[in-house]
Amino acid sequence: MRGLTFYDRFSRTFHDHPSLVKLLVVFTVSGGGLVASAEAKSNDGMNIVNTHEANSKKKKVVVLGTGWAGTSFLKNLKNPTYDVQVLSPRNYFAFTPLLPSVTCGTVEARSVVEPIRRILRKKHLDIHYCEAECFKIDAQNKKVYCRSAQDTNLKGEEEFVVDYDYLVIAVGARVNTFNTPGVEEHCHFLKEVEDAQKIRRTVIDCFERASLPSLSNEERKKILQFVIVGGGPTGVEFAAELHDFVNEDIVKLYPQVKDLVKITLLEAGGHLLNMFDKRITTFAEEKFKRDGIDLRTGSMVVKVSDKEISTKAKSGEISSIPYGMVVWSTGIATRPIILDFMKQIGQANRRVLATDEWLRVEGSDNVYAMGDCATINQRKVMEDISVIFRKADKDNSGTLTVKEVQEVIYDICERYPQVELYLKNKHMSSIVDLLKESKGDVAKESIELDIEELKRALSEVDSQMKNLPATAQVAAQQGAYLADCFNRMEECEKNPEGPLRFRGEGRHRFRPFRYRHLGQFAPLGGEQTAAQLPGDWVSIGQSSQWLWYSVYASKQVSWRTRVLVVYDWTKRFVFGRDSSRI
Repeated sequence: MRGLTFYDRFSRTFHDHPSLVKLLVVFTVSGGGLVASAEAKSNDGMNIVNTHEANSKKKKVVVLGTGWAGTSFLKNLKNPTYDVQVLSPRNYFAFTPLLPSVTCGTVEARSVVEPIRRILRKKHLDIHYCEAECFKIDAQNKKVYCRSAQDTNLKGEEEFVVDYDYLVIAVGARVNTFNTPGVEEHCHFLKEVEDAQKIRRTVIDCFERASLPSLSNEERKKILQFVIVGGGPTGVEFAAELHDFVNEDIVKLYPQVKDLVKITLLEAGGHLLNMFDKRITTFAEEKFKRDGIDLRTGSMVVKVSDKEISTKAKSGEISSIPYGMVVWSTGIATRPIILDFMKQIGQANRRVLATDEWLRVEGSDNVYAMGDCATINQRKVMEDISVIFRKADKDNSGTLTVKEVQEVIYDICERYPQVELYLKNKHMSSIVDLLKESKGDVAKESIELDIEELKRALSEVDSQMKNLPATAQVAAQQGAYLADCFNRMEECEKNPEGPLRFRGEGRHRFRPFRYRHLGQFAPLGGEQTAAQLPGDWVSIGQSSQWLWYSVYASKQVSWRTRVLVVYDWTKRFVFGRDSSRI
């Protein structure tokens, strides 16, 4: 009690006399040393700023989201001059390309997730995480409004506001239902880890229900009818995983119902995997037919009820399919928070948030967006053709010579990547060859163009413009790029490294973002994978499957998940997939 009284008096003394805090001495017994901390004055009479005050002078960066783009940004951020606040209702990073493997027990859910706090702990920067969801962005006042992702808050405050100097939006997207009746109520999605776990439980439930002795074969067939809507990479991979699960594992555990299982894949378009090479598309369709997967292209879903799914063929014929489970994987749509933000900044007529080539949101200062929630609004050459001409025409002669064009070639190709794409497709080495083609049989050195001739020469360049795909690869590269910009913000303010400002003076601070396509995979089941790599290189078979294993293992965000994923794959080869409902 004496000790307690002493500490009570000690605490009350500092509470009643705050000035005593300026001199605080703490003895550390275990270290045998002495630590002294005080708010004092330096030799020149200036106050020494404490840690809290020092942090308050840092630029506040708020990051919304812990997906591919947000996590890549955080992993690559190295500049200690920022105070970073991470806000996300998901306190982990999920390796989403392996979610189809989670649905059938090939890989465990814990193996594809990494706690975000574990990632941030290794940074040794001023980064803090809060498990909360942002529901409103106030760009005018530089505030974000959030609510706790927990059911109850310790202080009873569910909503709070966070100020920012820079805002990085990486909230991803939601599933696109196309407002089809019944989809939200009766379909499974495959967007989050929780979705994969729910699908896994439902698959096992279907087989357990079909094994009940009181059911007829017709009832069992309905329960074991699995329908996948969407012929993109996710839908195709899940169909392949489910087929392997049934034929390699389920047949041994549920022999009485193995012949009643049916897998149907619906695709509204004419072919599967439209974004892949035609050789891969053809192989995938033929393999699925050989495997007994009911592939129906040109079938658009118009309604989903609790018992059947209705489709409309290109001929207009409506048909219905009874089902035990439906997985909806048809693309992505913009989240409500982004739609509301777009209305604030004058982008209400767009489908997705628009940024410039430096990932800055158009119409909003110090706000950046990347990943599935945004798209780069690449400027067209023809919109800036007049200012490009004036910038290149240094002698104001009204015409451009080859020498004048060559002086701005690098900046034009850097600012407008469609120029380089167009030249590549035309098998031309430089823009000078394009100008020569437009002038006909004229010596390169004697080429001179006026503004109208330059317009004709570049008139088809903008036809090469394409939006980047909404993939993990794009999001990860954007996160790394933006982190590099933040790391060198002050340096590039003094020494800009970007292309010429054709509509202004000087140069842009940074080079614009450039996506580098590293290839894509489509696992097709049976230890066969289709790989499409840069240079129009296509490989299909078991060799590509092993390449898929090595790439996906190496791309894990930590050694922990890397080891767990490889362990799960090995365990599946030895013992088969886990068919428990847990």
